[in-house]
Amino acid sequence: MTSQEQRAAEEAKLAAGTPAPGPQAIAVLHAAVLKDAIAGRFPEALSICRQALNLAPDNADTMHLMGVVSLEAGQVEHAVAWTSRAIGKEPKPAFLTTLGLAFSALGRHDDALMAFDTAVQIKPDAQLWWQKGNALVAMGRASDALDCFAQTLRLDPSHGDAAYICGHILHGLGRFEEALVHLDRSAELQRDHAPTLQMRAVVCKELNRLDEALADNQRAVALDPANAEVCGNMGAILQAQGRIEDALSWYDRALQLNPNVARIVTNRAAALAELGRLGEAMATYRHALAIAPDFGEAAWNLALLQMLVGDFESGWKGREVRWKFPQLRPAYPDFRGEMWSGEQKLAGKTIVVCADEGLGDTIQYVRYLPMLAARVARVIFVVEPTLMPLLSGAQGVSLCLPKLESTVLPAYDLHIPVTCLPLAFGTRVDSIPPGEAYLPPPAAERVQAFEGRLGPRDRLRVGLVWSGNPRHLNDRNRSTSLAALSRILDVDATFVSLQKDPRPEDAVLLRARPSIIDVTADLKDFADTAALVSCLDLVISVDTSVAHLSAALGKPTWMLLPYMPDFRWLLGRDDSPWYPSLRLFRQSQTREYGSVLERVRGELVAKAQTHARDSAG
Repeated sequence: MTSQEQRAAEEAKLAAGTPAPGPQAIAVLHAAVLKDAIAGRFPEALSICRQALNLAPDNADTMHLMGVVSLEAGQVEHAVAWTSRAIGKEPKPAFLTTLGLAFSALGRHDDALMAFDTAVQIKPDAQLWWQKGNALVAMGRASDALDCFAQTLRLDPSHGDAAYICGHILHGLGRFEEALVHLDRSAELQRDHAPTLQMRAVVCKELNRLDEALADNQRAVALDPANAEVCGNMGAILQAQGRIEDALSWYDRALQLNPNVARIVTNRAAALAELGRLGEAMATYRHALAIAPDFGEAAWNLALLQMLVGDFESGWKGREVRWKFPQLRPAYPDFRGEMWSGEQKLAGKTIVVCADEGLGDTIQYVRYLPMLAARVARVIFVVEPTLMPLLSGAQGVSLCLPKLESTVLPAYDLHIPVTCLPLAFGTRVDSIPPGEAYLPPPAAERVQAFEGRLGPRDRLRVGLVWSGNPRHLNDRNRSTSLAALSRILDVDATFVSLQKDPRPEDAVLLRARPSIIDVTADLKDFADTAALVSCLDLVISVDTSVAHLSAALGKPTWMLLPYMPDFRWLLGRDDSPWYPSLRLFRQSQTREYGSVLERVRGELVAKAQTHARDSAG
């Protein structure tokens, strides 16, 4: 009898209800189980499994098959029990994989990981690494899972899903360039894979490759037009391009598909804020918080808008949400002991005040240290190393230390982030501490060193800063270019660059304009910058730390502001309660710096002429 004839005979006996003993009968039964399971006939499949077990009670493959069918039927506890019995007989990688899947379905992720880990040690193939990686992701250990998915790709270079998830994880870790490499690979392996296109668009946006982001997201929308997240991403990309009205329409489209996505509601609020529709924006942030009360970004942005409109009481309190969320938490060391809230008594105590946000923030809030020192025995000020030479002599500071991991602090009683001092002191718009020349004057020898390099004081000396940190979230709006500033450079004045690390196109133009004095290579720290600023008559700057420095030194400072500025500059005024020497030149609704610089030029011409008359007289 041929094997085919033998199999037909076994099937006939099975149909008659009298299965024959032996391996061939078991194989026939297994085939019947799989046929029913694939068709979704789980009771029938389980019944045949039991027949097979009656024939061979110790058959590990049948036990495993019973576990597989139980898992597919949703009987997960039974799947664990049967698969565990199979493993007890023979610990095959396939059995361990099924057990891991069952544990995952039960939320027992530690047990699932142990099963997958054992399986991959027995047989380190691509799919087992993939399963182990998925278990780690379920446990919230995405960075550990990355190694597993990399192994999957190493063993199976055609595994598109592994390439995609590597890109997804790397994006979450902020490793955008690496993420893009994997997403490019996923796109090659999985053409028209909407999730890959969507994630690649998100990564390209993070890398400021906005045209690529838009093209990828458009393809993702075409493939998955009912996906609210994809439509919301379209809005975010358009918003990054400055196309705010278009962005708003995409947010609205996304929310029609799913009105309860807090991220999209929050992005819509941000677009409304950029358009100056602040009441609507604040209401929309509150709506996002009603959907997701723990969505920190909505609470943070709402607090900033409250500050912008002058509601400091609500805003300072609202900003404290940043400590609850890793993505908002500032760079603040893990100090032992209690944080000062403004309520604890300080007499005779030592307090550590530590920088936690930007350099400009630290300079702005140094003004609180004398007030704090009046209440305590000692103030230890921990700041970025580049600020130490400038701020170590600030009034109220007993000891200034660098903000480094290696820094050892002396004994202290309390600590507070420097940006929490306004809240601790209950600052309102009408109670901002004086901001007139509160920084220690730069050392005379540093000033003289720069004074000699700037030449005779026969014309108005004007310092220039045209761009800030490109990683700043609002850099697209707040920074400009040296080319844009060129419209004021024909004024009869001596122009001095204060721009550290100019962007490549600006560096080329700066070299081509020798009339702009550039000694920034010799600015080693903020004490040097303060010395150079002291040699000037005026500083014109976008919203950067140098503008804070100049104004805090009492130097006349003109700041170029975007249409929707940072919260500290408030709305509708050309002065600042923070700095008496500061003038604000705001963009109009046209949201461009051209007309702003025309106003600056007119003011600068008048100031240069006055300076020339005073010098001649």
